[in-house]
Amino acid sequence: MSGNPNTLYDAIAATWPAAQLHRAGPWIIRDGQGGGKRVSAATAEGPVQPADIQQAQRAMLDLGQRPLFLLRDGEADVDALLADVGYMTIDRTNLYQSPIADIATQQPPRTSMFCIWEPLQIQYDIWAAGGITAPRLAIMQRTNATKTSLFGRWNNRPAATGFVAIHAGIAMVHAVEVLAQQRGQKVASWLMRAAAFWAKEHGATRLAVLCTEANTAANSLYSSLGMTFSGQYHYRIQKES
Repeated sequence: MSGNPNTLYDAIAATWPAAQLHRAGPWIIRDGQGGGKRVSAATAEGPVQPADIQQAQRAMLDLGQRPLFLLRDGEADVDALLADVGYMTIDRTNLYQSPIADIATQQPPRTSMFCIWEPLQIQYDIWAAGGITAPRLAIMQRTNATKTSLFGRWNNRPAATGFVAIHAGIAMVHAVEVLAQQRGQKVASWLMRAAAFWAKEHGATRLAVLCTEANTAANSLYSSLGMTFSGQYHYRIQKES
């Protein structure tokens, strides 16, 4: 493992932000407005006692959200407290990063990869095909970080899209989606290289990305690019009754 995962956690929060943040005891409570786990999960920002879990639960229920917690490296004590009251682990997520210079080595083929803001309608269509709909698209609009969308064409047809934003010198890539019929042709690899060249032009020094531990294709892609595993997080959610 390389680098400080805390800098990556900060970059994730800044480039893929919740709609609102609330403090409740030792917790940061996120109002995700339907944008998924990353923008809806509570995180501990101080020592946690067993009674504090109920406080977080109430705060999330008041927002109309199912109680959900994000556990980062080094938070084993909080993780154990949640396990003790019936929260199960889901979606272990790997963090990868690399110096920009190690990825921005070969320009994509001409007229294949584009950095565009605002995204084109075809990009929204590609995201929708991958289950990335309005609440997640709102996150891209919400961030104040320097940002762009990524649009890939392959075989003279639309192929892929993604999103990248910069925080504290780290360019975080999110929401990479390749159309099913365009997979297996290194389109995502070229999209990541396009992100690296754009990020370099905008002052970033590192490129980072995350994917679930279970997503073997994405893990293989980022490893093949020479990106380094740099940390992990997971969620805990109550078991269905």
